[in-house]
Amino acid sequence: MPKSQKNFSELTAANLLHSLRCRGGCAPLHTIKFSNVAIQSLLDRKLVKVQNTGCGFLLEIVEEMQ
Repeated sequence: MPKSQKNFSELTAANLLHSLRCRGGCAPLHTIKFSNVAIQSLLDRKLVKVQNTGCGFLLEIVEEMQ
């Protein structure tokens, strides 16, 4: 059972990342309707970051320098 749970959370995190890309790379944190587990998974992998704008928080994709 744990394997399917892990696959489900990875799929949800991938869907969240895709959703952010479709929104231009960032979205207000309060508008995101994904689980905290999916958000934390992307944060742990350093694929996204949370930015304090002064009037709210944005979840944005981390730009990779190549």
